[in-house]
Amino acid sequence: MNRNVNSALADWLVRGGEKIGQIAVAHVHAGWELRHVEDAARTDLALHENADAARHIANLDAAGNFRPLKTAPTLVRGWRLVLPDAAAVRRALDYFYPAMTGVWLSHTRGELVPVVLRNTLARQTGMYRVTQKLTDAQARTLIDGLCAGCLKHRLWEIAAPNSERPSFPKNSLPLLCHEACNLLVAKAREAVKKAGGSA
Repeated sequence: MNRNVNSALADWLVRGGEKIGQIAVAHVHAGWELRHVEDAARTDLALHENADAARHIANLDAAGNFRPLKTAPTLVRGWRLVLPDAAAVRRALDYFYPAMTGVWLSHTRGELVPVVLRNTLARQTGMYRVTQKLTDAQARTLIDGLCAGCLKHRLWEIAAPNSERPSFPKNSLPLLCHEACNLLVAKAREAVKKAGGSA
């Protein structure tokens, strides 16, 4: 089976793909246009015609602060990106949402295997080994707080794997989280240490 992400993305676009995260995608005479979903009706947007412009757009929020979590709902508004083909769209999307097109393709092919939090923490060594002492209650608090500020759909659970495979609207390319990120692992370390766990 074809593992070409550009080809899969091109097919999704041609079949009516319209949205990924906070980005609206539309077919235009020159190829494809990307813009913030909340800028759909605006005509005063700054035009960019190179996929690499996405890197700079994605790096800072509206207040000029660095965005360490690219899937946070803080993407700046006021721009539009016009690109010639699916390869350029994929390059731009990799700046906006790193690796998400590849993760999406793995999901559509049934190859994406979620990793439960307990397994992620069991792999931690050094100063992060203490995260293995995280309780389920602490984990739930972290998930409810940290993950709420992320646009990804969480596929993993704390301990038992979830056998249910979610489906998504065909015109929306989902941002998928199949394993706890390093930000959550770092917060897990803080939570255990704050509760009296040793480093």
